[in-house]
Amino acid sequence: MLNVLAVAAGGAAGSVLRYLFTLIPVKAVFPFQTFVVNMLGCFAIGVVTALASVAAQKFSVRFGPILVLFLKTGICGGFTTFSTFALESANFVSGKNFFMAAVYAFSSLILGILCVIAGQNCIR
Repeated sequence: MLNVLAVAAGGAAGSVLRYLFTLIPVKAVFPFQTFVVNMLGCFAIGVVTALASVAAQKFSVRFGPILVLFLKTGICGGFTTFSTFALESANFVSGKNFFMAAVYAFSSLILGILCVIAGQNCIR
């Protein structure tokens, strides 16, 4: 039950953070808020996973499974927004803006992976 509460609390915090990003005024065709949130979330999950590993190996400090659930599944899961990314991509396709759909999808995938690696490398 404590696992569920940790994920719920982290998810609530991550969702509120994501909502706050939507309040930043941006006038552009490209959905910058969702993109930035997803890249920050990728970076954060890279940091969390590497920090948990490095802390255990180098400092004999173990991140408890509840803390990892809170940070990784809860906060990062609530903060990032794949469904919104998919909707925005579908809207580009529906509007026949295939170039922007491709740029958004490709950049989200490639930069997302690079952000995870960067987050891990910051800790290692």
